[in-house]
Amino acid sequence: MSDIIQLLPDTVANQIAAGEVIQRPASVVKELVENAVDAGATMVNVVCVDSGRTSVQVVDNGKGMSETDARLSFERHATSKIRKAADLFALHTMGFRGEALASIAAVAQVTLRTRQDTDDIGTQLTIEGSDFKGQEACSCPVGSNFMVENLFYNVPVRRKFLKSNTTELNNIVTAFKRIALVNPAVAFTLHNNGTELYNLKQGSVRQRIVDVFGKKINQFLLPLDVDTSVCKISGFVAKPESSRKKGARQYFFVNGRFMKHPYFHKAVMMAYERLIPESEQVSYFIYFTVKPEDIDVNIHPTKTEIKFENEQTIWQILTATVKETLGMFNDATSIEFDTEGRPDIPVFNPSDDVELPKVQYNPNYNPFEESSSVPRQHAAPKQWEQLYDGLKQQPVASQTLFDADEDETFAAAAQPSYGEVFVPGVSNPIEEKSPAHYQYKGKYIMTAVKSGLMIIDQNRAHLRILYEQFLEQLRNKKAYPQKVLFPETVHFSQSDNVVLQKIMPELEVVGFELTSLGGASYSINSVPSGLDGVNYVGLVQDLVSAATEHGTNAIDDINHSVALGLASHAAVDYGQVLTNSEMEAIVNDLFACSNFNYAPDGRKILCILKQSELEHLLS
Repeated sequence: MSDIIQLLPDTVANQIAAGEVIQRPASVVKELVENAVDAGATMVNVVCVDSGRTSVQVVDNGKGMSETDARLSFERHATSKIRKAADLFALHTMGFRGEALASIAAVAQVTLRTRQDTDDIGTQLTIEGSDFKGQEACSCPVGSNFMVENLFYNVPVRRKFLKSNTTELNNIVTAFKRIALVNPAVAFTLHNNGTELYNLKQGSVRQRIVDVFGKKINQFLLPLDVDTSVCKISGFVAKPESSRKKGARQYFFVNGRFMKHPYFHKAVMMAYERLIPESEQVSYFIYFTVKPEDIDVNIHPTKTEIKFENEQTIWQILTATVKETLGMFNDATSIEFDTEGRPDIPVFNPSDDVELPKVQYNPNYNPFEESSSVPRQHAAPKQWEQLYDGLKQQPVASQTLFDADEDETFAAAAQPSYGEVFVPGVSNPIEEKSPAHYQYKGKYIMTAVKSGLMIIDQNRAHLRILYEQFLEQLRNKKAYPQKVLFPETVHFSQSDNVVLQKIMPELEVVGFELTSLGGASYSINSVPSGLDGVNYVGLVQDLVSAATEHGTNAIDDINHSVALGLASHAAVDYGQVLTNSEMEAIVNDLFACSNFNYAPDGRKILCILKQSELEHLLS
């Protein structure tokens, strides 16, 4: 039998590696920008065309590469960051272990122009699909200039499965933010189709957070700073009043690398227990500094999941640090006693001699003794009977405000009729004895049906009702705006502003009126009717966040995001006590919906406990 195992060509091997390293244009941006940071760059410019589909260009002012290094950098497992096996467990640089450039060159057309400070002339290198096209001298500034064009041009299936331009741009922005937040000493710019999305100057961590997410977040940031033998924790957490249902900015960084860690996320949320609603989240930007040998960054291909050696210890330190920060800035609930104007009660000391207070009184005092100096006053004035003389002889004629027929009308109206909707608070003997609906613990509406007992989730039911109402308004282009007495200002980042511009027509249809104030800031002048008591600023921000998550490539997706966001804010919350008429309205409107079994997010609305199951429980 002949041998069947053979070595793959480098071209095929690079394309296989590209399937792991390069999933989308955002992966190209991430790898090239991280390489620029590793090269000591103080300025990195990212320019995209068609959200990276057409081209991605990354320009930096780092140390650059020599002619030989430029050629070797596109070979597999060729890197300047790893020398021996031990370096894998002590990484202090980013990049992808020497596979990034080879993988990018395998699925795109790459042009590199680079020059070192010691060289008078630079080098230009061209590679298409792992095929080396040429290398020549060129004139260029110090640093590197990568131009990646026509990504996945030789892999049509991969290119076909790319998402919309909006989705891919959001992925690029996400990767860009993660790198920019952890490198405040580096200036970054991001452009897409000639539009500047970010222009971040060098500064502190706090300034970088403000530049990325807007000026409003600055007032909610609380600093963290603790240094222990296990790790060093720094960064910022947000105040409890800034909590949001969607769009919370939550970032963990370890040794200059972004990571996802659900275990540490739970530690932060435990510190906010009973300070924020259960369904809301707060923003945080937490930076860990640990020994490189105490973490493993190679357990996930994208290096976003990191294993810590002392996770439980760091968990306790993190929770204590966040609680201390919240308490230090009086953002945690505390017991306060108002002692102003109160008597000072001394501490009891058993050694001190305590004397009983002396009571002074007059033993000859008699409360029943009449004084001769003060005449006794009568309880009633004399001759008071004369005031009522003649009443018996002259009866007063009865006076009414209404005629006899009007009295009969009001008396008839006072009698409740069957099936009438009563005003909340007015008692009804029939409803008190046998109500049609019963509310259980402010969360469920229970009603009897033919097959048994129906249990309805009041929040999900109202969410479904409002969702279909808002969706109908959007489809029919019917707006019911309500002017705001005092307009509020909402701020967005440049990337969120791009999404807002795409969903602005739908927001205007449903009843929003936003006036641009310049600099990605808007004034909320009108809101949809029926949203009384809702935080309009948070609502608009949540709508933009939802549109970013679901995408804005189709009109139906935009309508779904806007309608769902509005319904989520206006729906009745758990714990809200409902009257019989309100429960009746929710039940009737629910069964008038097109889908009364499931909420718009896919959760079940109701269930039926059958009669046979009830009898079995009581048997």
